[in-house]
Amino acid sequence: MLATSPLAAQTEPRADHVVLVSVDGLRPDFYLPGSSWPAANMQQMARDGAHAEGVRGVFPTVTYPSHTTIVTGAVPARHGIYYNRPFEPEGQSGEWYWHESAIQVPTLWDAVREAGRRTAAISWPVSVGAPVDWLVPEVYSLDPNSDRLLPMREGSTPGLWQELEREATGRLNLRNYSAAYITRDDTTGVMAAYVLETHRPALLALHLITTDSAQHAHGRESDRIRRAVGAADRAIGAVRDAAERAGILDRTAFVITGDHGFVDLHTQVMPNVWLAEAGLHGTEPDRGEWRATFHPSGGSTFLHLQDAADEEALNAVRAILADLPQPIGRLFRSVERDELDEIGASPSVPFALAGALGVSFGSDASGDAVRPTDGGAHGHFPTDFPEILTGFVGWGAGFEAGRTVHRMGLTDIADLIAMLLGVDFESPDGAPPLGVLTR
Repeated sequence: MLATSPLAAQTEPRADHVVLVSVDGLRPDFYLPGSSWPAANMQQMARDGAHAEGVRGVFPTVTYPSHTTIVTGAVPARHGIYYNRPFEPEGQSGEWYWHESAIQVPTLWDAVREAGRRTAAISWPVSVGAPVDWLVPEVYSLDPNSDRLLPMREGSTPGLWQELEREATGRLNLRNYSAAYITRDDTTGVMAAYVLETHRPALLALHLITTDSAQHAHGRESDRIRRAVGAADRAIGAVRDAAERAGILDRTAFVITGDHGFVDLHTQVMPNVWLAEAGLHGTEPDRGEWRATFHPSGGSTFLHLQDAADEEALNAVRAILADLPQPIGRLFRSVERDELDEIGASPSVPFALAGALGVSFGSDASGDAVRPTDGGAHGHFPTDFPEILTGFVGWGAGFEAGRTVHRMGLTDIADLIAMLLGVDFESPDGAPPLGVLTR
């Protein structure tokens, strides 16, 4: 991509190395002044470096679109990763957007490689096949009776998985490297620390996930989420220690961010039940014969039509929603095409529904359409309430000390990293807060 703006022009690097840490489900209260969360590394980095009081996500505020935005500076409508799982008209297979080839715009991986420097990524979403020098992608088998880590092992840079097992982690399996256990993030931290200390990439990205699984299970407050936050913070500390051992800490920048906040749940809505009752949707697991279906993403759901020109079906769906009793209608709002365009969401849907605080969506087409639930979720519209905001901490080489930003966007992260490394990159949607960087 040709650089045309001052942000895009290659400059002298402020840092030789950038460690990009995504804490899945990161909330600003984990690190803001006065925080009681067990996150000493994040809190010290926020205090002594730069931080945001809140970071706007993309729509839907879910993991795979968000992580793609982090490394592209583009909204989903541009980068092409619209949901965690692609919409499949013949029925959902369970596949996620695992492959980097689905990304439709340049990435930081491309920019750093074109600058003649090297990259690493550990458990980063949408990275299978990415142009990364030391890669352990986030991918797993859909067969619960198989070796579910096999795709991750086979998708890694040849020899890297074996090197990590031999030199850093010991043998990896689902007993010690599963999202079901908090120690997953400790192990990811060990892997990332080894790669940084041994191979010293210019850009190292890692994805820490148990903060997400804990909040899904228990909501925003629980002993388990405190343990998960502690594990994420330990992983950050492990990588920081590795930079110190390697003698590169003074030339290393840490960018800590997330993909979304979290909302405590009380209600789940299954709008496909209403469509099935109207004859627009089958009740089979693969949808059967359908004309309209809602594709859920946690706190939002997106209407897809079998035939995009089927105005009759579209009008029927609108009539169904308009006729709902007011107490049910208040559980969500309609996000129309102009608002979807403005936020940069999927270009192929006529409208979406965004849940109110405490509301999520499911895909069922039978049973009760409105059900009590608990736990936590995300996916909601990124500016509807502060609970869905994620966070940002910048510390180390290239960051000004003591800088606070009220709001920024996930679209701003890629430009900040490019400016830290001095590589030629221009994001399509970023507007980074330049005051957090040294001049």
